[in-house]
Amino acid sequence: MYYVGIDLGGTNIAAGILDESLKIVKKGSVPTGNTRHYSDIIKDMAMLVIQLLKETGISKNEVDSIGIGCPGTCDRENGVLLYTNNIKFDDVPMRLEMQKYLPLQVYLENDANCAALGESMAGAARDVSDSITITLGTGIGGGIILNNKIYIGFNGMAGEIGHIVLNKQGESCTCGRKGCWEAYASATALIKQTRNAAQKYPESLVNTLVNGNLNKIDAKTAFDAMRQGDSIGTSIVNEYIAYLGEGVSDLINIFQPSRIVIGGGISKEGDAILVPLREIARKSTYFGEGDVPHTQIVEAQLGNDAGIVGAAMLGRAAGLI
Repeated sequence: MYYVGIDLGGTNIAAGILDESLKIVKKGSVPTGNTRHYSDIIKDMAMLVIQLLKETGISKNEVDSIGIGCPGTCDRENGVLLYTNNIKFDDVPMRLEMQKYLPLQVYLENDANCAALGESMAGAARDVSDSITITLGTGIGGGIILNNKIYIGFNGMAGEIGHIVLNKQGESCTCGRKGCWEAYASATALIKQTRNAAQKYPESLVNTLVNGNLNKIDAKTAFDAMRQGDSIGTSIVNEYIAYLGEGVSDLINIFQPSRIVIGGGISKEGDAILVPLREIARKSTYFGEGDVPHTQIVEAQLGNDAGIVGAAMLGRAAGLI
């Protein structure tokens, strides 16, 4: 049998077909066009899947199920996307709409949870039962896997780890509160921190790397400057990792997972992030004395495919959710 995973994003719709070994046989993407009516967007999702099936010669009868990872809040039992901010969906019957084109079992889950499930079943946490996957992007997404199950809480909304508060009088967050972790440790936050430093220190290499155009600063800029020996770039990175480490340490102290998986574009910095992050966690978590196992902090393995893989596995893991 085969499994279909769809990752519905605000910019693109990505889909893939997985085989029994959890390998992606074929994948593709189309623009979301997120201002359109939901029926048009879901039709495009279905048409993308049908095209992939056609290209691989796989029939609908060979597909076990379809999983859809969505930003926002899901009614998993009824297959309804209750709310998402990235795409203006409210109470959208995702399952029923998809089944108009593909009469298969359709599962729905939050996209961050799908990424965590993907890493848990086929990626960096596939050999442990407890893990937390953190995605550093526009915000901070998180998925919690406990005893090989997605932890969703009593109301299905657990895992909003980006809104752990570090400083109640701190930076404003898009959620309306102040001092949330993602206001300090998301990719967006790092870009803001880099721009602020570039303005304050115009002589820094940070400015040189972008030819003085602050709009060209991205999440890599400070790391690039640091690697070339720039003190300002180094300071930006150190402060950013310190903020990242605060939230990671909190998660370890609360859940004590076997593994923390760091995903998102910033994770590609590898040891430049992971080595100091591990040291912060070692000093900030409560293990006591003696030979106590420590949570491992590792880079995600599936990259942008994590959401597709996790969504495809929703049917196979239905008994685990």
